[in-house]
Amino acid sequence: MPITSKLSSKLKTSKRLLTGYLRRHIPNESVFSDLCAFGERVANEVDGWGRECEVSPPRLVQYDSWGNRVDCIDTSAAWKRMKDLSAQEGLVSIGYERPFGEWSRVYQMSKLFLFSPSSGLYTCPLAMTDGAAKVIASIGISWPVKEAFNRLTTRKSDYFWTSGQWMTERQGGSDVANGTETVAVPQTDGSFKLYGYKWFTSATDADMTLTLARVQDSRGSITPGSRGLSLFYAEVSRDQSGQLKGIEVQKLKDKLGTRQMPTAELLLDGLTAHMISSEGRGVASIANMLTVTRIHNSVSAAAAMRRVVQLSRDYATRRKAFGKLLKDHPLHMQTLSRMEIETRGAFLLVMDICRLLGREEMGTATELDSHLLRLLTPVVKLYTGKQAVAVVSEGLESFGGQGYIEDTGLPGLFRDSQVLSIWEGTTNVLSLDVLRCVSRSSGMVLHAYFSHTKILLEGASGVSILTPAVNSMQIALSKLELLVQDAATKDPNYLELAARDLAYSLARIYAGALLIDHASWKGASPADAYAALRWCEQDLCPVATNHERGWYNPGSPSDNAAFSLACERSTASKQEQAEFA
Repeated sequence: MPITSKLSSKLKTSKRLLTGYLRRHIPNESVFSDLCAFGERVANEVDGWGRECEVSPPRLVQYDSWGNRVDCIDTSAAWKRMKDLSAQEGLVSIGYERPFGEWSRVYQMSKLFLFSPSSGLYTCPLAMTDGAAKVIASIGISWPVKEAFNRLTTRKSDYFWTSGQWMTERQGGSDVANGTETVAVPQTDGSFKLYGYKWFTSATDADMTLTLARVQDSRGSITPGSRGLSLFYAEVSRDQSGQLKGIEVQKLKDKLGTRQMPTAELLLDGLTAHMISSEGRGVASIANMLTVTRIHNSVSAAAAMRRVVQLSRDYATRRKAFGKLLKDHPLHMQTLSRMEIETRGAFLLVMDICRLLGREEMGTATELDSHLLRLLTPVVKLYTGKQAVAVVSEGLESFGGQGYIEDTGLPGLFRDSQVLSIWEGTTNVLSLDVLRCVSRSSGMVLHAYFSHTKILLEGASGVSILTPAVNSMQIALSKLELLVQDAATKDPNYLELAARDLAYSLARIYAGALLIDHASWKGASPADAYAALRWCEQDLCPVATNHERGWYNPGSPSDNAAFSLACERSTASKQEQAEFA
């Protein structure tokens, strides 16, 4: 039996992690009864489906037995059951039904937190579906997307649709503004035909998609850059012969992980679509989508960390080495403790941006909340994505050789965690996004950040056990404030070199404030206080530490040496160029 299928007791631990937070913020018994029932279903039913998705990956059938091109992506029965379950459990719809007002997003993401490690990566189409629904809601729920919105947010499994996001092209990646070459040709009925090549389309078996394209004018010209991009909605359908309309599936991608999910290269060859943004406002229109999908990514990261910590803890009570159980080896338990603390920090970061999103959607967000949501969404995504890889890797190591064996399910967990630092923007791309967010707000974003962090710390006044943690936080905050003030006078290259460490500092300090705030709550446990204290013993502000070391001074001896080392072999061989062509 795979190690990852022994989940009943471990999900109870996961629910204990959730319980403290939810008891404090959503003290409603229906929430707890629903999560408990769902947790049991995940442990006893869904986890087996996820394993089936892993061992029976999708395959592409391009031609039928008569030689007709059909481009059928054949997925496992378990993958299809995941879709039905997602509708029935409201894994998207809760965010739009809003049964608990501004806390509805926290409730929704709590279910996804339980679901994600067992989902067989079905959380990816759910993230894109949620993101598409968010975009449609922000643009306006009217024709031609009204029915699509209803399908994306329904609980009826036979009516439920998932959405794709077909953005990535050969030259694209995160640089969609300059990398998108897909052309939209206007039709006489007001629709468009799309022509182009999409290099990476996740969950390609979706029922609809949102995609970017450049409108071709009557002279056949297009506008380059972001000003030329518009957002389009298209349904994925087949003609009477079974052929996809306006789409050819070129190949399924052979990936390091996420093998459970169909990811394909597509040729759009006359796909009928409707423009749903203002012309040239495509990039701006997907901002809401990125907020939602990045939050989903962060939830999956925190959930992967929680799963591997649960499994590692359980294994430590069963495995003997050198004459005693692993749990009786102090060094081993110290390692698990560090993993646990990192996981708690990630969990509270994720829940807080869910809280902020919920307030924004209900119209109760203050200006401070809006600034915080804009800043923390990329910060939390980049931090949890990187930490998930580190924690899951440490978790595999805690199993020794068993962690490297496929039939335990653990290598799949590790492979799938690696994508979390890549999807929805890599660490460097998001670090620069944080820098833009800070620089364009005339100081308002950082003012909101510092103000709210200090408010969180004020709640711990009088809690003597937390005093060392609060003191460490105040020192880190002071260093960060001084550095930010000084950075305004620096060369732009200095700011770019500091961007990643700045994002890490923002994440660590804010997570520390959340841990202290949670530990000072009257219902907190001694473990909550211990986690806050241990978190605040690390370097909370690496951007200040590395500033003092002179790491961000362009042209410094150390910087020149590092640049030379990085460029030592900058030209790929002909063989390497051919491999990546």
